[in-house]
Amino acid sequence: MNTDKEGAIALAKEVRRLTEQVRDADIVLIPPAVFLDGVDQSIQESRVELGAQSCEYREKGAFTGEVSVSMLKSVGCKYVLCGHSERRTIYGESDGVVNAKLHAVLAAGLTPILCIGETKEQRDQGRTMEVIRTQLEQGLNQVSNEQLSTIVIAYEPVWAIGTGDTASPEQAQDVHAAIREWIERASNSEVAAGIRIQYGGSVKPENVDELMQKPDIDGALVGGASLKAESFARIVKFNR
Repeated sequence: MNTDKEGAIALAKEVRRLTEQVRDADIVLIPPAVFLDGVDQSIQESRVELGAQSCEYREKGAFTGEVSVSMLKSVGCKYVLCGHSERRTIYGESDGVVNAKLHAVLAAGLTPILCIGETKEQRDQGRTMEVIRTQLEQGLNQVSNEQLSTIVIAYEPVWAIGTGDTASPEQAQDVHAAIREWIERASNSEVAAGIRIQYGGSVKPENVDELMQKPDIDGALVGGASLKAESFARIVKFNR
């Protein structure tokens, strides 16, 4: 929940300008819902895509304040976050609600970005993998192998979001590898090898290169560092 309309459009235009030569990375901007249309107009005929921070899983009706997937699609969204940690922890979204949102996004032909991750208390208790497995099992309930191959997974340890703390590349790799192993058991090796697993949690220009060198980290879900076009562009252009 940052910027105003003018600032969001200016940021989108600058990201577009700074990344127009990038050919080996997919770039998605995920602004607040009220700025989606303006940002979409700013990235037309570029490689930058549009995503939404959340959605309502029901199609229409008396759900004041909510935004349906069809509404998001009508303003140009190609991606939708499902289960971001702030939606889970602040607004109480359960794994069942996250799963319903994910299915609504899939049904509309858009790409869900399923966010999973443990709190500091859960990590301190040694429950990281248990929490991750539960969120995967329930968040991906009734998802076919064909659908699974189109989904993006974002591992975002709650304790590292907006805190300045970052999981070490080794910590992040361990969890990403475990996620890929779970995907392989739940589907097959082809889906597991092809699925994109992002890391999110205080990703910034200073640490992106080391994180992205890990074999199971396929991308980044960027928070605070995306509010400055130069820092976001540097993350997009990480040293491969």
